[in-house]
Amino acid sequence: MGQPLIIEVALNGGMRKTRNAQVPRTPAEIAEDALGCIAAGAAIVHSHTDDPVLSGSGVHDPAPYIEAWRPVIRAHPAAILYPTMPGGLETIPVEQRYAHVPALARAGVLGMGLVDPGTTNFGRLDANGVPRSEVRIYRNSYADAVYMLETCRSLGVGISFSIFEPGFLLFVLGYQRAGKLPPGSFVKLYFSGPGVLFGFPPSRVALAAYLDMLSGTGLPWLVSVQGGDVFADGFAEHAVQLGGHLQVGLEPSGDAHASNVELVRRAVTLARAMDRPVATCERARELLF
Repeated sequence: MGQPLIIEVALNGGMRKTRNAQVPRTPAEIAEDALGCIAAGAAIVHSHTDDPVLSGSGVHDPAPYIEAWRPVIRAHPAAILYPTMPGGLETIPVEQRYAHVPALARAGVLGMGLVDPGTTNFGRLDANGVPRSEVRIYRNSYADAVYMLETCRSLGVGISFSIFEPGFLLFVLGYQRAGKLPPGSFVKLYFSGPGVLFGFPPSRVALAAYLDMLSGTGLPWLVSVQGGDVFADGFAEHAVQLGGHLQVGLEPSGDAHASNVELVRRAVTLARAMDRPVATCERARELLF
């Protein structure tokens, strides 16, 4: 048997029910879906509320997260839950944008913090295959990223590092090589689905480039395809074969018909085929922390 496979499910993101009626939006729906996904094999759950990421006040209310997550933690105390954060607003300081994270820790529901160490243009191609003329900037300076990391360190929680571009990983590696990366750090390698204009498309060559950067660090990593199917063309299978973990769910896939539980089950089926046991919540904590 190989190393246990950690399955993370990203439940909703900005997906609306007009796209997929099964996407959970309310706290009760998120709790129910999270519980179903954990029963199916997920160890980590990432969810959004209806507070916007790229617009609005730049503040996320912790209350809907707490309402959604408390039933999950009661049923599965070792479950690893973590939120999103607002970005893209130059006028809103990171202390304000990140305030919900320590609030969730104080409430006893935060399983992992998040650090998005860089700025990304969330661009897409239009129906003619031409980049859209739009402004969708997810903005985080390195000063912001340092603040997020040190906040997580002070809270004593692990960190989900979103890697949209290779430069994001250089930030993580700087801390790692200096011996200052907090324990529980998990590198999330985000690849671009069809029509998405950030990051590498999912390929063996692209994954090899990231793994070359990670060589010798021992950092755990997963793959996710934003706006696409992580299982397509054997990409997930290849990553699992190389020792990686998987993020699935309606947020990254954008699937108009599947449910989150179905996507988790697909990851479980792959794990079994690759002779890797599926990590429980407790085992995932042992592997990460």
